[in-house]
Amino acid sequence: MEAQLVERLEKAVSRLEAISSSSRSVEFCGDDAALDPSIVAFDDLIANSVGRVSAAAEKIGDEVLEATVILCVAFSALRDLLVKVKQTQNAVRVKQTQNVVRVKQTQKPDMAGMSEFLKPLNEVFTKANALTEGKRSDFFNHQKSISDSLAALAWIAYTGKDCGMSMPIAHVEESWQMAEFYSNKVLIEFKSKDPNHVEWAKALKELYLPGLRDYVKSFYPLGPVWGTSGNATVSAAPKAPGPAAPAAPPPPPASLFSADSAKPSSSQPKSGMSAVFQEISSGGGLTSGLRKVTNDMKTKNRADRSGAVPVVEKEPRASSSAFAKTGPPKLELQMGRKWVVENQIGKKDLVIDECDSKQSVYVFGCKDSVLQIQGKVNNITVDKCTKMGVLFKDVVAACEIVNCNGVEVQCQGSAPTISVDNTSGCQLYLSKDSLETSITTAKSSEVNVMVPASEADGDWGEHALPQQYIHSYKDGHFVTSPVAHSGG
Repeated sequence: MEAQLVERLEKAVSRLEAISSSSRSVEFCGDDAALDPSIVAFDDLIANSVGRVSAAAEKIGDEVLEATVILCVAFSALRDLLVKVKQTQNAVRVKQTQNVVRVKQTQKPDMAGMSEFLKPLNEVFTKANALTEGKRSDFFNHQKSISDSLAALAWIAYTGKDCGMSMPIAHVEESWQMAEFYSNKVLIEFKSKDPNHVEWAKALKELYLPGLRDYVKSFYPLGPVWGTSGNATVSAAPKAPGPAAPAAPPPPPASLFSADSAKPSSSQPKSGMSAVFQEISSGGGLTSGLRKVTNDMKTKNRADRSGAVPVVEKEPRASSSAFAKTGPPKLELQMGRKWVVENQIGKKDLVIDECDSKQSVYVFGCKDSVLQIQGKVNNITVDKCTKMGVLFKDVVAACEIVNCNGVEVQCQGSAPTISVDNTSGCQLYLSKDSLETSITTAKSSEVNVMVPASEADGDWGEHALPQQYIHSYKDGHFVTSPVAHSGG
C-alpha cells in the first residue's frame, strides 16, 4: 500500500514539475495556448499552493497523502481543460491578405459536449468521493475536506447566467464553504497535537481562498471565453500580440456583478406564508394540495389570513422586470452534488425528495415560497430570500441563513449547527432531536427559536435570541453579556 502511494505521489510530483518548468510544452498540436499568461499563472498556483498542501501531507501519513494525490491530479486535469479552452480562443490562420485575416474558432460545447469535456474532472471527483465512503477512517475529516473542496474546480463549466450555476468567483467561494466545515474540524482536533495537520488544513484553505478565487477573478470572472462557430473575419492591425484573446471585456463584469446585489422588495404580511409553513410542519400531507392548506387550518393558526393569497399571485407580475435580471426560476440538481433553488416567487409547493447526505442545497433569491427537503443532506444555505419557509429533516454539516428577511426554518431531525448572518426576522423551529444544535448569529435581529413542549399536546415555547449586548471592562479585559428583556 505504501509503495503504491509513493509511486502515485511521484507521478503527481513529476507532473507538477513538468508543468512549472521553464520549458513548458504545448500539449495540443499547432497551438501555443499553454504559454498563455492565464495558463502560466495557473501553473504557478499548482507549483506553489498545491505543492504546499502536498508537502504537508507527506509529513502526516498514507491516508492523507492518498487524498492529497487526488487533489494534485484534479488540478492537473483542470489545467488541461484550461488549455483546451484557450485553444478555442486562439485564431488559427487560414488565409492572410494585407490587413485581413480569416480565422477559424471552435464553438462552445452543448450540454452533451460539456459533459464529455468535463469527464476528466468528474472521474477525479468520483475517486475523491470513494475515499469518504464505507467505514470512516481516522482521517475522514481530511478526506472529506478534499472531496468537498474539489467542487470548486467545476467553475470552468460556467457558460452564462442561464446555465444554472453561480458565477465562477461565487462558485469557488460557495464550494469552499462546504469543505471548510471539515477543514475546521482538522484544525480543532490537531491544534495542540500535531502542527503538520494544522499546516495542511491552512494550506488547503489558502489554495482556494484566496488562491483559486483570485486566479478566477483575474482571468475568468465571467467564465471561460469560448470561440464562435464557423469562420470569422478580424482586423490584422497589431492591437495586441496575437493569439490570446482578452481574459474578460471590462464592461460586462460591472453590470453582471451589480445585478446580483439586487434584493426583492418586501410585500404583504408574512402571515400567509407563515400559516402555510406552520400547517406543513404540523405533520400534514406533503402533496400538491399545499396551496389549499389554509382552508383546513385550526383557529390558533388564524384562518382569516387566507385572504392574502390573491395578493401573492399578483406579486410575480409586478416584479417581473426586476426578476428577469436575476434569471428564471430554478429547482434542479447540478453535477449530482448541489440542489439549486433560485428565484422562486409565490411557490408554496417546492419539494426536494431525491437527495442524499453528499449533496448540498442552495436557496437563492426566493420570495413568499415554501421548500421541503425530504431527506438528509450535507449542507443547506438560504441566501437573499424574503418571507421564505424551509422545512428539512437532517443536515450533516450546517444550515446557514444569510442576507435574508423574514424567513422561517424548521428542523424535523438533527442539525449540528445553524448559523444566521446579516438577517432581519428569522424564526427557527427545532425538534426534540435538534435541541442540542449550536446556533450562531451575527449582524442579525429578531431571531426567535421555537422549541417543542415536553408534553405531546403542549404548546411550543418561544425564545428570543439576544441582539443587544453590554460590554464592560473588568480585570484587564472586556466582559460581554446579553441585554436582559424586562420580565424575562
